[in-house]
Amino acid sequence: MKYRNIGNSGLQVSEIGLGSWVTFGTSLNQKEAELIIDTAYDLGINFFDTANFYHDGEAERIMGNALKKYPRDSYVLATKVYFPMGKGPNNKGLSRKHIIEQCDASLKRLGVEYIDLYQCHRFDSNTPLEETIRALNDLITQGKILYAGVSKWSASQIHDSLMISKEFNFNKIISNQPPYNMFSRDIEKDVIPFCDKEGIGQLVYSPLAQGILTGKYTLNNSFPKNSRAMNHSISKFMHPYLNNLIIEKSERLNKLAQNRGVTLSQLSLAWILRLRNISSCIIGATRPEHVLENAKAIETLIDKDCIYEIENILQSKVEFIK
Repeated sequence: MKYRNIGNSGLQVSEIGLGSWVTFGTSLNQKEAELIIDTAYDLGINFFDTANFYHDGEAERIMGNALKKYPRDSYVLATKVYFPMGKGPNNKGLSRKHIIEQCDASLKRLGVEYIDLYQCHRFDSNTPLEETIRALNDLITQGKILYAGVSKWSASQIHDSLMISKEFNFNKIISNQPPYNMFSRDIEKDVIPFCDKEGIGQLVYSPLAQGILTGKYTLNNSFPKNSRAMNHSISKFMHPYLNNLIIEKSERLNKLAQNRGVTLSQLSLAWILRLRNISSCIIGATRPEHVLENAKAIETLIDKDCIYEIENILQSKVEFIK
């Protein structure tokens, strides 16, 4: 495995990280999730990402239980806060109250004394940004979290947070977690250039476009029986990608990958890792084989000719964020 610093911080994470969205607690039970985490850990993957909102905290519990057998200093554990965790008016958002209370709740579910990376799951326009950044800074000072980050924030929102951190001498955020893949490239315009300049690393999710960039979906064949597209509880996240234009392009990309002796998944992940501002690609997996295959992406070489061929296939960029 290869490792990269998150932005200009000293925290190093594996180029391939393992996430738990729409898998832990939904598609996978504790035993199945542990097998996948064990496989990832054995491969040298040290970055594990979850969120309090995933399956009402169950993903955190499963991940915490699976990781407790390993030395705490051998992995980087990330979780998030923002989405509703109750029906009350203060059970959501990025207020000081919600951040502090949910951090304590996440620590209990994860079964750890500290969280390596605590991320704001979305931007909260109803809470003063200074209040949010101050609360995160206090958690760092208390030792409950080591670093703070955000997810799906715009360049301007990240900029404003950095200005507040500079003004009050707070610890600044070190990461942003956006969706990014060949069919979802919105962050290339503003977020990556700004974050690269300011030392904020990208921890991208949905790098395989919810499974479209695995080569299993084709125009002429019905979707695989056990695929994500056939799982009614999670297939809604694939809807933006399930159209003939994208599937046709993925078929052409698959042929390109085969001609280069790699899988489409490996090509897609290597394409993302070509950018220095990407700190890690967060994959999801329902079987250990998925982790084994995707981890090989770090060995996949992307030269200028390959990038040119990919761009030629993609032609007009399909830009959307869901």
